[in-house]
Amino acid sequence: MSTNVIGISCFFHDAACCLLKDGVLVAAVEEERFSRTKHDPGIPKRAFNYCLEEGRLTIDEIDCVVYYEEPAKKLARQLWMMLPGLPSERKVLARLDPRRPEREIREVLGYDGRIEYVGHHEAHAASTFYYSGFKEAAILTVDGVGEWDTTSYGRGRGDDLEILETVEFPHSLGLLYSTITGYLGFEVNEGEYKVMGLAPYGKPRYADLVRQLIINQPGGQYRLDLRYFDFTSFNRMYSDELVSLFGHPPRQRRTEILDFHKDLARSLQFVLEEILMEKMKYLHEVTGMENLCMAGGVALNCVANGRIKREGPFKRMFIQPAAGDSGGALGAAAIAHKRLTNGKTESLSTFRHAYLGPAYSSEEVASFINSTGVKAQDFRGREAELIEAVAQRLASDKIVGWFHGRMEFGPRALGARSILADPRADNMQDRINSIIKQRESFRPFAPAVLEERASIHFDLDHPSRYMLETCQVKSPIKLPAITHVDGSARVQTVDGDANPRFAKLLRAFERLTGCPILLNTSFNLNYEPIVCSPADALICFIRSGLDVLVLEDFVIDRSALSVASEVLLRSGAQETRPKAISFDTYTLF
Repeated sequence: MSTNVIGISCFFHDAACCLLKDGVLVAAVEEERFSRTKHDPGIPKRAFNYCLEEGRLTIDEIDCVVYYEEPAKKLARQLWMMLPGLPSERKVLARLDPRRPEREIREVLGYDGRIEYVGHHEAHAASTFYYSGFKEAAILTVDGVGEWDTTSYGRGRGDDLEILETVEFPHSLGLLYSTITGYLGFEVNEGEYKVMGLAPYGKPRYADLVRQLIINQPGGQYRLDLRYFDFTSFNRMYSDELVSLFGHPPRQRRTEILDFHKDLARSLQFVLEEILMEKMKYLHEVTGMENLCMAGGVALNCVANGRIKREGPFKRMFIQPAAGDSGGALGAAAIAHKRLTNGKTESLSTFRHAYLGPAYSSEEVASFINSTGVKAQDFRGREAELIEAVAQRLASDKIVGWFHGRMEFGPRALGARSILADPRADNMQDRINSIIKQRESFRPFAPAVLEERASIHFDLDHPSRYMLETCQVKSPIKLPAITHVDGSARVQTVDGDANPRFAKLLRAFERLTGCPILLNTSFNLNYEPIVCSPADALICFIRSGLDVLVLEDFVIDRSALSVASEVLLRSGAQETRPKAISFDTYTLF
């Protein structure tokens, strides 16, 4: 008997939906890509409908919808934090309703079948182990907080997944990092990447002060010194004691970044890695396993991941690309599949690639382009000529918006919805940061490299297909646009089987330049979700400083934009700015 399971994560940030058909991961996508609201937390209605469409299923053919948390347990933690002074704001009280997930699955999604619930950290653990391809592995989940757990240590063997030990709220490595993120003037749940990128510009001068915030304990345990934190506030996560400890006022957003901020970012990253490395040794000791699976928001810290892979006790490591809350949908679906199949997981598919979102045929793209009046070069049926034309533009210092195939799942663009450029150009990083991405100049860009060439240019001896670890650049080619200030890069190795066209483009660029590497960043402007549809891509192209747009088999140069721009301006699309959900705190939700 076939089983069709939909996993859902939502109601905090990065809502997402996935579909398992007989254990095969058919589709997975974040709601923000459709709604155009970055970090959209709402019930993923559009993502749900996409999963049905991609699976060619009706809603009546879904055997189970599974939610990635246990709402009653989460409510207990929220009430513990808020009482006795429970806020009266409606938006807060709406989040304190444990019946909300079922109600909206029924009323908004229109589903009247079986609903299951999975613990937050259980979902995270399953999202990495059951898709890893490992027969057995140690499992580490580290995030801000789920229901109560903030860090969990586990192991997986065959069908079985066991949580061995947990650290509970309010003690949390994720909350420690988010607290300092807010103190440094960046958005919680968004700015952690910025802190990680800022860290190499500083020195760990304040490591001893950061260590005062967290008390490391034997085994898997640690404790935060709660004098320095305020997890009940709606506008910050740190206390006045923390401000006094560091001796500097909190940085206001979009103000100058001082040496103090750089040094504190470096100190925070230093201490995080220090604790993670110690806990890795502990996990290895208690499990005796050679494989490691990681999940949770902290597992997106690619700098720490790189160090864990290089210096840690495990021989192999797997992290799926949506390691944060959106990926909880994958784990929830895997556990529900196991429940429906009497505890069996052998039919669950190993994670092969992240291309699990919508795709648009050349005919659909052609129809869209015709409707705009834009002039485009049509390369349908002539892929080799298309690849050569795009490679020539990249070799001429053109910045290209690249739209091809199914959209990626997770926060990283991996050659389906990417902005591409020549990594050898001295001014390319500043040009993209200021003109196109409109973001902080210190943030680095990632390289995409042919997998078979990676070890020549990077200190990397294994595939790194999801941009989830950093390593040192050792290329004989000067690569200023993708080399961070500390000589590192967050590498994507490109597998020709998973993304053949992207691999062909890299090979064509290598033939022209001798360089098998392209700068690869997500196809979006700052504070916007990655583009999903051809219309999203064209609007982003118009509003940005991109030189070229490739929509499947069509190439649009900026010189061809006059008609399209006029049409879009008349329709008001040019003035539309997608919304972003901004966080100052984490734990009340």
